[in-house]
Amino acid sequence: MLLYPPRNDAVTKRPRGTLGRRLEPYGFIAPTAVLMIVLMIVPVVLVIGYSFMDNVIMNKNPEFVGVENFVEILTDGVFGTAVINTLVFTVTSVVAHLLIGLGFAMLLNSTLISRTSRAIFRVIYILPWLFTAAVIAVLWRMLLAPNGVINFLLSTDIEWLSSPSLALGSVTFINIWAGYPFFMISLLAGLQGIPGDLYEAATVDGAGPWRRFLSVTLPQLKPIIISMMLLDLIWTSQQFALIWMTTGGGPINVTEMLSTYTYKLAFSRYEFSLASTSAVLVLLLSMVLAFFYVRHQRARD
Repeated sequence: MLLYPPRNDAVTKRPRGTLGRRLEPYGFIAPTAVLMIVLMIVPVVLVIGYSFMDNVIMNKNPEFVGVENFVEILTDGVFGTAVINTLVFTVTSVVAHLLIGLGFAMLLNSTLISRTSRAIFRVIYILPWLFTAAVIAVLWRMLLAPNGVINFLLSTDIEWLSSPSLALGSVTFINIWAGYPFFMISLLAGLQGIPGDLYEAATVDGAGPWRRFLSVTLPQLKPIIISMMLLDLIWTSQQFALIWMTTGGGPINVTEMLSTYTYKLAFSRYEFSLASTSAVLVLLLSMVLAFFYVRHQRARD
């Protein structure tokens, strides 16, 4: 019979709270934190600093000018035009994305069409999301050209992207066409997650299709709709590539957006301080939208 000495917990217990263990979690997040600081925080801080200086980069000895750049930007008529165009472009696109995406999602979730037809429609409806902004811009420039397919089908020779009265509507239509699949896919996933018992209970209570849509479908999709609309507001308000490669902000500023206005200040007029000021204003707008998005997500959780 072997006799073991009594266990000494004071000896076998591992020490806790050592410095290495405390720093271990920070070591895992250090690479990501360094990348965020170098690629995000430092550039933002530099741009904010440039907005309070006279023309940096082009001036060897820039001087502090306070809010003079902000006054100049806010009193610029082109900036006001860009704000209005951005609001019209963004709000119209987001509302259309929601309505078209919800309509197609309900169609793809319907049992009235066969499974094969739904699969074909899914492929067709998602196609715009597979193209990059450059491909979409080139495609629609060809379609909307004076000798393009659209004018051929309508038997007209309209300058869709060069007409002051049609250019903003044209680029808005292109953006709607390119962005609705994001809503469609998300809402389709939400529709497929709604329990069928809710619809059965509503039917037993005598609710028709429209009543079921208002009382069951929309309340169940409300969190998804709000989240997607806030995200789409942020993304669409910063749209640049599509506008720049179709109209470049013209003609005569009718499609000028905050993004193209800022770009032109920096790389056409070489007014980097004014461009930084415009970028700061866009950042403030995006932060407001991001605040409401985060607040909604917390309330949802």
